Amino acid sequence: MMFLAAATLPPLFILLAVMLMGVVLMSLLLLRLQQSLLAGYFLCGVVIANSGILNALGGAATQAGISQMSEFGVMLLMFTLGLELSLGELKYVRRLALMGGGWQMALCMAVAAVGAWMAGITGAGVLLLAVALAMSSTAVSLKTFQDLGQEGSPGARMSLAVALFQDLFIIVFFLILPLLLPEPGAADAEQGMLARVGSLAWRGALFVVLAGACARWVIPALLYAVTRTRNRELFTLSVIGSCVGLAFIGGMLDLGLALGAFVAGLAVSESIYKPRIVADVMPMKDLFLTLFFVSVGLMVDVRVAMENGFTILALTLAVMLAKGSLILGIALRLRLTHKQALMAGLGLSSAGEFSLVLLQKAGPAGFWSAETQQILIGSTALGMGLLPAVMRVGDPLGTWLEKKGWGRKKPRLPDSDTLRQRIKGLEDHAIIIGYGPVGERLNKSLQSQGITTLVIDLNAETARDLKRQGQPVLFADAAHEETWELSRLSTARLVAFTFPDAPIIAEAISIVRHQRSDIPILARARFASDVERLKRLGATAVINDELEAGRSMVDQAVVMQG
Repeated sequence: MMFLAAATLPPLFILLAVMLMGVVLMSLLLLRLQQSLLAGYFLCGVVIANSGILNALGGAATQAGISQMSEFGVMLLMFTLGLELSLGELKYVRRLALMGGGWQMALCMAVAAVGAWMAGITGAGVLLLAVALAMSSTAVSLKTFQDLGQEGSPGARMSLAVALFQDLFIIVFFLILPLLLPEPGAADAEQGMLARVGSLAWRGALFVVLAGACARWVIPALLYAVTRTRNRELFTLSVIGSCVGLAFIGGMLDLGLALGAFVAGLAVSESIYKPRIVADVMPMKDLFLTLFFVSVGLMVDVRVAMENGFTILALTLAVMLAKGSLILGIALRLRLTHKQALMAGLGLSSAGEFSLVLLQKAGPAGFWSAETQQILIGSTALGMGLLPAVMRVGDPLGTWLEKKGWGRKKPRLPDSDTLRQRIKGLEDHAIIIGYGPVGERLNKSLQSQGITTLVIDLNAETARDLKRQGQPVLFADAAHEETWELSRLSTARLVAFTFPDAPIIAEAISIVRHQRSDIPILARARFASDVERLKRLGATAVINDELEAGRSMVDQAVVMQG
């Protein structure tokens, strides 16, 4: 029986409230059990969908909101994935990306296509399923590499390279996806296909032109105008607005919201504003992932999954074993050590986020039964949930195999990562926040002593100029925790705040001290009342503008009177 109060609430609000409350409870349980939160999000959706809660609170109207919530979660997730894709990084790992990624997609798609055909799937469904199973969960694998402290290892570099190739591949595949999905009401298949090809061609061309114009002129101009206002909330709103705007264009051209959002992220991935966008938007990625994985869990029928539990488990193990073995062989051919090749194979062995997106789009097309759809979604989610645990086993397993003589004679590649050294390779550097007259003078003084410096500034013109000069610079907000992770605070020797904004400095010092209790912090305060406050928060030394100005005034007055 529906609750009387719930009957007057918007269905989407009911769904969102139940989702978020369920996620909190499930996450607390999984953290205590030291399990993956992504699996918890999925399980939360499964529980909500199959417990009768939604029927009790909102009935059919709330159930109808599931697909809308899923689409919204996919759109936001695709934006963050596009933002993380860096075409600039591709030149540093192009050999691994083109050869490793190319061979990985070709071989995995071939094996998956044979399996799909043997399972009785025909036509375009074979290609859709082959692509879905060939894609990997880069969000989970790269995060696990970071948790293991191996983000700069050859195995992680291989995973990054293959992820770049997969992202570029899926952009093209999303463009042709409408051709693979059946269009109802087509009288003549051949004429219908020709018409659809022509329609897709002009819609795709129009989207490329509009997206290119937005990426080249509109979005940079908009962000430049917004940054001049120095309004943090407006900047974040503009970034999200750009995402929704390009997603809207993609949806209006019937190319999908996901493609538009992904291109929006890609449009700003190489701009000077990326560090600040990462600091502002990426903390919300957890929310995006939550919406996405919970929405996937909402589509799972537990009864069907239980009836096919053995099939789901067998398919999951088969996919992970086949993909892991193929990628292991490719990595060995690319001269990774056996242990690092094993880590790359394990990291890319599961299906991924794009797999779920494709399965969601392919399900209503009738390529396979509703029962098969449940099996595929369940297997994909299970593989992603198992991936962190599998990768944690991989490192000691590789060490044990090497002790047994596995790959002992193989030449070892150095662990140094060219990409990491160029982008994240700052060591023993000074971090200067603010590049006004004081910051510029301090920067030159430190550099004259042979000290490497990194500048953090919220002035877009300043950041552009410094970047042209070859000065390491982040256009980012010092009051955001992600900014300090990007700045390589863990290896820095000094932090200096050269502007006298006490509230922002106080917030930033708290973040710095949480991550580094030993690093010297030099701060600047406009008023004497701020000095003790900043010192209590952890500033090593504070330059007081009032005190220094007073000393100069006294000195000059003495000189004039003398």
